[in-house]
Amino acid sequence: MEGLAAALLELQRLTERLRRDCPWDREQTARTIVPHTVEEAYEVADAALADDDAKLLDELGDLLFQVYFLALLLQERGAGDLEQVALGVHEKLVRRHPHVFGEHAKLGTAADVIVKWEEIKAAEKKNGPAQSGLFKPLPPRLPALMYAESVWRKIKKHAPPAEGVVDTAAIAARADELDEATLGKLLFEITAACRRRSRRRRAPSASSSPSRSASTSTGSGRCCRSARPVMVIRVTNASRPLLAARF
Repeated sequence: MEGLAAALLELQRLTERLRRDCPWDREQTARTIVPHTVEEAYEVADAALADDDAKLLDELGDLLFQVYFLALLLQERGAGDLEQVALGVHEKLVRRHPHVFGEHAKLGTAADVIVKWEEIKAAEKKNGPAQSGLFKPLPPRLPALMYAESVWRKIKKHAPPAEGVVDTAAIAARADELDEATLGKLLFEITAACRRRSRRRRAPSASSSPSRSASTSTGSGRCCRSARPVMVIRVTNASRPLLAARF
């Protein structure tokens, strides 16, 4: 334990020094650092799914640094710190595992654990801020396909009236009749169509000032980099307000 505590403390001190002494780290905000956090999370997932232990060890370190850095930004704003992050998640996990840490009856299966977990979360929601709609709000910056998958899981779980919004019969039919290659082709075409539509919307009009036009089309590939998240978000943006309003 002493070795672990020392290693984590050293990483905290390193993070603080980088923030203080490195020009690049000093300039970062939550908005600029989060894309790196997301990228590191995907790299952790890739390494884990590839059963590449050496790469996973390395990528987990990169992701851990992201946690330290974002916690340091909270500390600078007086909104919390790494200690509160650790204590908060510790308290939540203990609270949601009464079958491990409490006096309650032991749960025999993973399915039982999930049921109890959901019951505890539901009780927490009742005691927390009022929530409108049937579903817990999803992060608006969640990747579009992941957003759609999360909404679909909630629809299947809660079985709300979805006529006119989600055609469950059509979804079932497509799942039965289309193979992976065809589904992939359709998904690609929809994504490409969303990209084309989003680029057309962002195209500068004839009345745009030269400086504004130049800022969006030149310089270190800025336009190309910004087009990717816009394109991905556009895939399900049309349905997000409708789903949010309905559920």
